[in-house]
Amino acid sequence: MDTATQSHIRNLFDGIKTHAVRLRTSTISERKSALKKLEDWIMSHRWEIHEAVFNDLQKPHHETDLTEVYVVLAEIRKARKNLKSWMAPKPAATSLTYLGTKAETFYEPKGACLIIAPWNYPFQLATGPLVSAIAAGNTAIIKPSEFSENTSELIRRMCNEVFRPGEVSVVLGAVDESQELLSLPFDHIFFTGSPQVGKIVMSAAAKHLASVTLELGGKSPTIVDETASIKDAAQKIAWGKWQNAGQVCIAPDYLYVHEDVKEKLIEELVIQSEKLYGNKNTYGAIISRHHHNRINDLMADAIDKGANIEFGGKSDREHLRFTPTLLSNVSANCRIMEEEIFGPILPLVSFREIDEVISFVNQKPKPLALYLFSNKKSIIQQVKKETSAGMMAINDVVLQFAHPNLPIGGVNNSGIGKAHGHAGFIAFSNEKAIVKQRKGWTMAKTVYPPYSKFKKFMIDLMVKYF
Repeated sequence: MDTATQSHIRNLFDGIKTHAVRLRTSTISERKSALKKLEDWIMSHRWEIHEAVFNDLQKPHHETDLTEVYVVLAEIRKARKNLKSWMAPKPAATSLTYLGTKAETFYEPKGACLIIAPWNYPFQLATGPLVSAIAAGNTAIIKPSEFSENTSELIRRMCNEVFRPGEVSVVLGAVDESQELLSLPFDHIFFTGSPQVGKIVMSAAAKHLASVTLELGGKSPTIVDETASIKDAAQKIAWGKWQNAGQVCIAPDYLYVHEDVKEKLIEELVIQSEKLYGNKNTYGAIISRHHHNRINDLMADAIDKGANIEFGGKSDREHLRFTPTLLSNVSANCRIMEEEIFGPILPLVSFREIDEVISFVNQKPKPLALYLFSNKKSIIQQVKKETSAGMMAINDVVLQFAHPNLPIGGVNNSGIGKAHGHAGFIAFSNEKAIVKQRKGWTMAKTVYPPYSKFKKFMIDLMVKYF
């Protein structure tokens, strides 16, 4: 990186760091006004968002509306509607030990924040966290992905037009720019991406003891048992797996199906996939040649180890297209069962007893999401209690991500911290504990040293009963 670029990044950081002090006392109306400006810009530039995302991912405009524009607008509207209650100090109950005091949790901004966004939902995953940062009263630098360059440039222009200097800045570039940003002492870092890069981000944050929210990925299992409504399951799985050409961190990554309904599910997946994505105008492209090659390699490795192509498997390297693909007879030791696919291939494995599926899932790193299709209450409860995942959906997929009142995030390898709505506000806030004590005599003074016989009696009571 040249010295001018390095100096520019550091100047931007100094600007948001300075401005963060002023925003610490920002009012509800100021924050709501900033969010309204962002909402108005998105609504008036909706067509440009469509075009930018299409140029990066060949994503249909209606899908961009649903998965990029609407999700962000819903976040903004949720925050504006609830900001007064979110910002209000929350009183804490007082026990006998603290008689005479008043206590509350006060929500203060963390300060200067860094948002590092990925390319698969380039507008939503950069702007969504920004909404939470603004609602909590922070300043921010956004580092969008270099792979979705059209959307990244649009985000830069949006922030320049909506926010004042020092409030929100955008840094374009690749690895060097990200490394320079990560070397700076941000107060909070919000990263969306792979677990491998998440570890790098967390290591960098540790040098400054910055807090982090890591929205990572992993292999999200999908289970279909013999009691499931097969047509319904197939339609939902096909929609969730192959939207955005499978480049979805919470998409079904592998499919466990009860052997009694395996053939029926395969038949329905063929039908539903053709209905939903048979028209190329409803199906996007792979982001880059490198990623396209990686997906091809995963499929080739699975086939070499005995997997069968049930449908799809067609790859267009020139136009970076890859058809929705279902593989059966997949070996547990092939790469596609070890690595996050992040593409339009779905490996299918049959099972007889639910315990074997639970055992397999529990042997793997904890996934970002787990999906179960079943109409049997005992199975639903067993899977819910005996597995661990950041999120879970029963008889649906992906839908939980857009739920306005759910905290969204992973666990361990699939993420740290939660996002969206109130959870996002909390992620970008410091929950400051405040106790207000009265003058004169207080309960606490009854146990100050020196320890008389009476004070020892009082301490003994506290230990035993309070």
